Amino acid sequence: MFNLRNVVIVVGTVLGLTACTAAAPAAPPVVDTSADQTALRGTTITWIDAYNAGDVEKIVALYAEDGVLMPPHAAVASGPAAIRTFLTADTAGAKAMGLKIVLGASTAAISGDMGYESGSYTVTDAAGATVDSGSYLSTSRKANGKWLYVRDMYNSDRPVSAPAAAPTAPAR
Repeated sequence: MFNLRNVVIVVGTVLGLTACTAAAPAAPPVVDTSADQTALRGTTITWIDAYNAGDVEKIVALYAEDGVLMPPHAAVASGPAAIRTFLTADTAGAKAMGLKIVLGASTAAISGDMGYESGSYTVTDAAGATVDSGSYLSTSRKANGKWLYVRDMYNSDRPVSAPAAAPTAPAR
């Protein structure tokens, strides 16, 4: 039998469940970030092309004023002046040895005005032989419609070469 107390419990439960359902936040709208992901990849292509051409100023322009470059086996370069100094020496050395960077596969993601791209690369010599390979991770910020690196790092997959053995003294 239904009594007033049971009716109140059932009605209260239904109202409580309805209130919980109605108060649940809506899912955030899906944002299409494909154009920004393409732009991030384009920035990396510009970086590689400029590096291979020795165009340091074009590369430096891809970094935010507070940008940081973290290359392998070298000190961190913070800010445009330090990035310029590092890249000037590094691109000149690569050019003198006939080295080129070739991009591999990459992925990118965007969240608001921040994004990242990560991928792989190889370094080839003048004969086209692979002399190094590695991976990179770049974090960028969108400012005035342009993606700029705020943190940019890459590393070699290959071990550091062992130091040359010291010459042995001739036997007496």
